[in-house]
Amino acid sequence: MTVETLDISPLGRVEGDLDVRVDIDDGQVVNAWTHAELFRGFEVILRGKDPQAGLIVTPRVCGICGASHLTSGAWALDTAWKTEVPRNAILARNIGQIVETIQSIPRYFYGLFAIDLTNKKYRHSHFYQEACRRFAPFTGKSYEIGITISSKPVEIYALFGGQWPHSSYMVPGGVMCAPTLTDVTRAWSILEYFRTNWLEPVWLGCSLERYEEIQTYEDFMNWLDESPNHANSDLGFYWRMGLDIGLHKYGAGLGKYVTWGYLPHEVKYQNPTVEGRNAAMIMKSGVYDSYSDTHTPMNHGFVRENTTHSWYDEGTGDVHPYDRNTRPTQNNKKDFENAYSWGTAVTHIDYGRLEAGPLARQLVAGGTHGETWQHYDGFILDAFKQMGGASIHIRQLARVHEVVKLYRQAERCLKEFRLNDSWYIKPKEQDGRGWGATEASRGALCHWIDIEGGKIKNYQIMAPSTWNIGPRDGEGKRGPIEEALIGTPVFDSTDPVEIGHVARSFDSCLVCTVHAHDAKTGEELARFRTA
Repeated sequence: MTVETLDISPLGRVEGDLDVRVDIDDGQVVNAWTHAELFRGFEVILRGKDPQAGLIVTPRVCGICGASHLTSGAWALDTAWKTEVPRNAILARNIGQIVETIQSIPRYFYGLFAIDLTNKKYRHSHFYQEACRRFAPFTGKSYEIGITISSKPVEIYALFGGQWPHSSYMVPGGVMCAPTLTDVTRAWSILEYFRTNWLEPVWLGCSLERYEEIQTYEDFMNWLDESPNHANSDLGFYWRMGLDIGLHKYGAGLGKYVTWGYLPHEVKYQNPTVEGRNAAMIMKSGVYDSYSDTHTPMNHGFVRENTTHSWYDEGTGDVHPYDRNTRPTQNNKKDFENAYSWGTAVTHIDYGRLEAGPLARQLVAGGTHGETWQHYDGFILDAFKQMGGASIHIRQLARVHEVVKLYRQAERCLKEFRLNDSWYIKPKEQDGRGWGATEASRGALCHWIDIEGGKIKNYQIMAPSTWNIGPRDGEGKRGPIEEALIGTPVFDSTDPVEIGHVARSFDSCLVCTVHAHDAKTGEELARFRTA
């Protein structure tokens, strides 16, 4: 059969616009290219600026995960300036990161992903009518509840950070807040509201304690069958419908995964260093290779970027971000044999291309590497193995599974504050290099800073999208989303909802109208919603 080429533009992502080109042969995707269409240039903007400018500028990289950028920027300066950070400040940073991620889970699921379950392709599924009642945009019962409730967690952020989004309350040496008992009490009440109005009755159909008993995929399926409340919860309903329409059958990807780990322990990371970071994270870092079923530690020294297929004048070699000097080119055209994206190809010097995101975090959480006290959760790793590897469906389950454990971590932070203790220790500014990392809702995020003469000499950001939407690398190997698209069935090329499923399982976060074009004729085949 003739290969049909589709250009899908735009497909939302965290930073800027993402376009996708796919070749379809006999109803399946046989080749794919992801290309970032917008140059942001934050690394260029920050050159020559005061080192703390990153705390103001980088939270604006993203409107929904600014806390993650602020966290990374603050820890980068802490490691460069060799600060001391008091335990209260670590807890206050963590709770900002936690509640921002919690709000993102229902907002993403209902506002970006579940809408597609109402696509006409699924009208023959016996779940379809109920999916429309629950997930239809703006009018769906669960859509309305989920989108509304998603605003509650960041009210806690505002109590500590003064505002959300784009707060800059995290600074080298601590935080610029000193919450009162009233603030902490209000935060508790907001958490309780989130739990009692959505998390337990709507999302889980059970108590947190019951859900936390799930340790394996068999446990999960038994939980599903245990009660109509579980099966008919939004989680239970989604899982059953996803199996019915085949979301577990495609979208696999690379099979190798990365997480920086996150949530530094309030006692173990008071004197932050790059070298000591892994051993101080509550949620551990690592790389999981599903082909060898092995977990190994992750270190920023393993990372390289390649711009062979990107619109930068930086050569074709693999470069560590400390050694990268961002030089964008002008008047660019898409050349899928050469340069076609503002994204770069991120590689691990030993493992090559890696997928970042909630699935990566949860697969690493199932490893026995790291410190004995660090968080361990084998559920998603077991489900991954029982289901034969990655898919759209398991990627979604990993994302939503995190909400309960993050809720517990938020509770822990509020319990551990010592309100009369210090929140900030003034640091001594100095030249040097620093690195800060965390896990944004969408995956591994880190900042590198090089300070010389009291100014920023070089600043580099590697966001989850940098990992996941990157183009081919120097060896011509596909990036994570490009690889995950291979084998995707496309029922109707004028409405390729399956391609949207795959891309959004990595969390493309813009709600946008998409146009599908035949790349050879330029004809617009359809205009449709991807989120």
